[in-house]
Amino acid sequence: MTTAPTARKNAVGTAHTRIEGRDKVTGAARYAAEIPFAELAHGWLVLSTVARGRIRSVEDGPVLAMPGVVAVLHHGNAPRVDTGYVGLLGAPDQTVGVFQHDRVPHMGWPVALVVADTSEQAREAAEALVVHYETEPHDVTFSGEHPDAYALDAHGPAVTEKGDLDAELAASAVVVDEEYTTPEEHHNPMEPHAATARWDGGRLEVVDSNQGTTWVASELANLFSLDPATVRVRSEHVGGGFGSKGVRAHQVAAVMAATELQRPVRVVMTRRQMFSLAGYRSPTRQRLRLGADADGRLRALEHRSLSATSTVHEFIESAAAPSRTMYDAAAHHTGNRVVRLDVPTPTWMRAPGEAPGSFALESAIDELAEKCGLDPIELRARNDPDRGPVSGLPFSGRNVIACFREGARRFGWADRDPRPGLRREGRWLLGTGTAAASFPAGAGPSTAAVTAEADGTFTVRVNAADIGTGARTALTLVAADALETTTERVRVRIGDSDLGPAFIAGGSMGTRSWAWAVMAAAKELRERLALGADIPAEGITVRSDTTEAIRALAQKERHSFGAQFAEVAVDPATGEVRVRRMLGIFAAGRIVNPLTARNQFVGGMTWGISMALHEEGVRDLASGGHYGADLAGYHVAAHADVPAIEADWVDDPDPDDPVGIKGIGEIGIVGAAAAVANAVWHATGVRHRDLPIRPDRILLAGGHA
Repeated sequence: MTTAPTARKNAVGTAHTRIEGRDKVTGAARYAAEIPFAELAHGWLVLSTVARGRIRSVEDGPVLAMPGVVAVLHHGNAPRVDTGYVGLLGAPDQTVGVFQHDRVPHMGWPVALVVADTSEQAREAAEALVVHYETEPHDVTFSGEHPDAYALDAHGPAVTEKGDLDAELAASAVVVDEEYTTPEEHHNPMEPHAATARWDGGRLEVVDSNQGTTWVASELANLFSLDPATVRVRSEHVGGGFGSKGVRAHQVAAVMAATELQRPVRVVMTRRQMFSLAGYRSPTRQRLRLGADADGRLRALEHRSLSATSTVHEFIESAAAPSRTMYDAAAHHTGNRVVRLDVPTPTWMRAPGEAPGSFALESAIDELAEKCGLDPIELRARNDPDRGPVSGLPFSGRNVIACFREGARRFGWADRDPRPGLRREGRWLLGTGTAAASFPAGAGPSTAAVTAEADGTFTVRVNAADIGTGARTALTLVAADALETTTERVRVRIGDSDLGPAFIAGGSMGTRSWAWAVMAAAKELRERLALGADIPAEGITVRSDTTEAIRALAQKERHSFGAQFAEVAVDPATGEVRVRRMLGIFAAGRIVNPLTARNQFVGGMTWGISMALHEEGVRDLASGGHYGADLAGYHVAAHADVPAIEADWVDDPDPDDPVGIKGIGEIGIVGAAAAVANAVWHATGVRHRDLPIRPDRILLAGGHA
């Protein structure tokens, strides 16, 4: 049979509801903890109650005698794993090497796994398990003066320097020299981390909630010294990740237990356990020194950041990164340092580096505009570089000023009185603020297979991870256009390591990476069909690999950009801050699906409100533990906090990408907190350089100038 593709134009760029939307709202879509298995056992992690020390003993005898309990794994009896490898994203966090020794490096370190026939039995037994410790003094205090801080390279050099900073600051007519802080912040995806492991015909199968099954399968193969071909990881539906859903202790513990018991074992983290086992955003202390001529043109820019990591793994929050993209100066110095503390290891969290870094940088730029007597948008326009300030490379596209102009028009910025503390509405002081946004636009090597079926439909197989972003739907639109057919004739299969290697859903690179591979395979398939090839019963399949194409990309600065606008109301008597409206205008490549893209932007902006006003992880210095490790004690923006938020974009296709995509998953949060903080200054006349801007901080600052 020969089937010519049915023409349909412009699927990309049209709003399309989620392909799997009906399954999700009816419950037909099953998540990692919901998929049934015969003879399923349940594991419950037991975490340390001390912040530093050694395990003296695990009193597992009484627990093993409890109803339904089938095993207790700990450092004395667990299988050995190898953590001395370098994986897809570098060396693993040693936390994944669960139950390998008696050391306890932080509060909440996994010390045992109790396995039982039901989750209720496992939980009861885990809570009854007695573990004795030998405690040691711990240090969880994060401060800018920590003597053991050091520079750390990560996804770029730790330190970049050009020009004479002191000389340029001395020659500057206007100088800003301030410190900004952001607190520990935690991922809280709707779906907790969950994994089920089982052995099936000599293969290890893990059903998981993750951001890349290729990644997780390769890490598990390394950890357990397995042939990668014998490991399969499936993750069809994921209820959010934000950087936290990589390889964690629960998957490793589940594999250990399944290996020991030779039956399927499921381990699900509780919300409280996620606060110590799922990673988080490190607190930061950032110093900004800006020097400018009287007309606001920068002569000096220094951005130094300090973050924290654990004693078992190095992870740095590269908060100085935005300065390397956004603004240039004759003297341009940036640096990222880290300090090891007795705390869990931080990890990637939506817009790692850029989110906290943009708060400090864009607040400082706003302060500079105030001192120069310039409109904040005009100051940014005067300092918009045409090449990368550090790399010296040309930008693939830089439409940040276009975003500001469109945003200013729609927000009514021209009517703004720049003087702070003047607008009132009853008891409320009103203010508006703005900030720039940027996030790198990258792509990772991926493979894809596209099959022309005998019935005239097409099947796309690509190991993408739809973590709630709508990737499955976006890839359907891309494939339909590439095949010159309709979306109804395209089926997309994702979330299975057996589909072949593909990049992770992270760094705003997922859809761009997968779409590139899908386009390449679809183009070749379309060419074959155009020659009149007969389609056999098994179909015609073409497979692509983008490794060489991505390697051949010219060296450029590739970023998405944006402009954030916020209006706030502040009650100086109570310290309450209300964000009344927000507008984000973005230059983020070609928008594949406007419906889900707008959700991504708005989700990030909402998180920016949460970052500015609510989110704050606090550690008890005495115990080393976390205060309020739940959604009652750790506040996030709720519906009552979310005002009218509007997100839109300017035309900005990437000429070097086959679809024109850049990436949108993270840029929505970048600059959002700074826009809110700058609006609070405009309302009150008081600068808040420490997040979150709590009511007590408003009151301590005197409410208004």
